[in-house]
Amino acid sequence: MLELRHLRTLIALRDTGSLVEAAERVHLTQSALSHQIKDLESRLGMPLFARKTRPVAFTRAGERLLTLAEQVLPQLRLAERDLARLAGHEQGRLHMAIECHSCFQWLMPTVDHFRDHWPEVEVDIPSGQNFDLLPALTREALDLVITDNPEPLPGIHYAPLFRYEGLLAVAKQHALAGQSWVEPPDLAAETLIVYPIDHSRLDIFTQFLEPAAIRPREIRSAELTVMMMQLVASGRGVCALPNWALTEYLERDYVKALPLGKEGVWSTLYAAVRDNDRALPWMEDFIRTARDTSFAVLSGIKPA
Repeated sequence: MLELRHLRTLIALRDTGSLVEAAERVHLTQSALSHQIKDLESRLGMPLFARKTRPVAFTRAGERLLTLAEQVLPQLRLAERDLARLAGHEQGRLHMAIECHSCFQWLMPTVDHFRDHWPEVEVDIPSGQNFDLLPALTREALDLVITDNPEPLPGIHYAPLFRYEGLLAVAKQHALAGQSWVEPPDLAAETLIVYPIDHSRLDIFTQFLEPAAIRPREIRSAELTVMMMQLVASGRGVCALPNWALTEYLERDYVKALPLGKEGVWSTLYAAVRDNDRALPWMEDFIRTARDTSFAVLSGIKPA
């Protein structure tokens, strides 16, 4: 009667708060997800949540199944890890690098959780790389790269982690702060603050400004997100960051954030690994843990 897929569906529904986003999380169409839930409710003879509420309001029966899911699904993951160790797949090397300056917010909890469950795997995040990361992955200098710029390289697999929206941060008193969104010409007279990386790796250029043939009046760089926010809040420029990187500053009412265009600019973050390594149990577990952790700690992201 009750299956693991039902428990995973209810967890996704609780975490996302909507049928549409829950369906994306478990890789089903919305109609397929609705049918699955209605079928389960029919078997149980009772509803699991109230329709037309957001976030989803679960019934007592739904809450009971959520409690069960929180107990069973982690135990299942633990058993899968134990079986992988018994099969002799517990040892390995996971040297990773990040092409995303603001990713440490969710990556560090992922790494900590992974180390606890796979102590035999050598984990390292080398600092100060002065080489191209994805080519280094192909020649086995690295084992995993977090990137939002997938390149078509032979033997490399890109596992999607999540989708996120890029937002423009402006000072609360800025002239643009009253708009519902910004268009490329709005930035022509602005100082744009960016991370010190090639502009070809920044969505604000590749997906927003360059297609419109617009260049900001001035471009300056800052190493740290907090430094960028201080400059923006003091009216010394604007900057584009992933929505999750701005959550803390928006909650503190430190800056204002605007979508890039009426439809917004969305990108996907990937874990790049070699094809030969993607089926390793501990590699699969790391990527799954990265997805789970990101949805647990980040706001505004969507399933990829």
